Amino acid sequence: MKKLIMICIAIVTVVTVYSCKKDYVIGGSLYNPKVDMTTYDYLKTKKLFDTLIIMVDRMGLKDEVNASGTVFALTNYAISNYVKEKQAHLRIKLNDENLVFTFDSLKLPELKDSLRAYLFKDRLPVEALSEVGKLRKSNDGEFRLIQAIPTTDYTDPNIFPVKPKYVYLTKIVKKEDGTGTIPTDSTQLPLVDPEQLLQARVQTSGIITNTGVIHVVNNNHTFTFFGDIKN
Repeated sequence: MKKLIMICIAIVTVVTVYSCKKDYVIGGSLYNPKVDMTTYDYLKTKKLFDTLIIMVDRMGLKDEVNASGTVFALTNYAISNYVKEKQAHLRIKLNDENLVFTFDSLKLPELKDSLRAYLFKDRLPVEALSEVGKLRKSNDGEFRLIQAIPTTDYTDPNIFPVKPKYVYLTKIVKKEDGTGTIPTDSTQLPLVDPEQLLQARVQTSGIITNTGVIHVVNNNHTFTFFGDIKN
């Protein structure tokens, strides 16, 4: 009898673990990327974007955010990374290892166009993006390469017959020696050296609001790509 009970417990445990594993893979429920609010209002409801909302409000960009078809949203971490890099840069530049630089030290009006570089007129859901990618003009007038690259990271090909895709927002810069083509058209992309690419991977993609699409840039990104030796 005791042996039978142990067998039953083992069966229940296996079924439970398998069910949990399956729920983890599919998210435990049907995923609905649509949210019934504007892009700005959605970002404002999430603490992950508190710093971004402060910047948007102080820069007077609320209407532009809602008018943008696509927003690459910066998390608190991405902006904090910028502040830390800025402090490190200034300590070296001013030869002051005790210099303190905080978010409040930022001259936000001067960074308005830098934030607008993450806003795009067109709606760019994941299904509209390709692996090769296209150059898209951001609201500040600069071009960014936007791609959706298939990956097998963290996935089981036996469960996922179609590879999931990572969305990338890429800034193209000159090489360290000052050479390299800065394309203004997608046909010029083959001329770009991989060394010129500053990539920011999206950690959550394809959130559909009433006014556009949100792609959340990963927490390790640094706002404006500041601190990159090639930038």
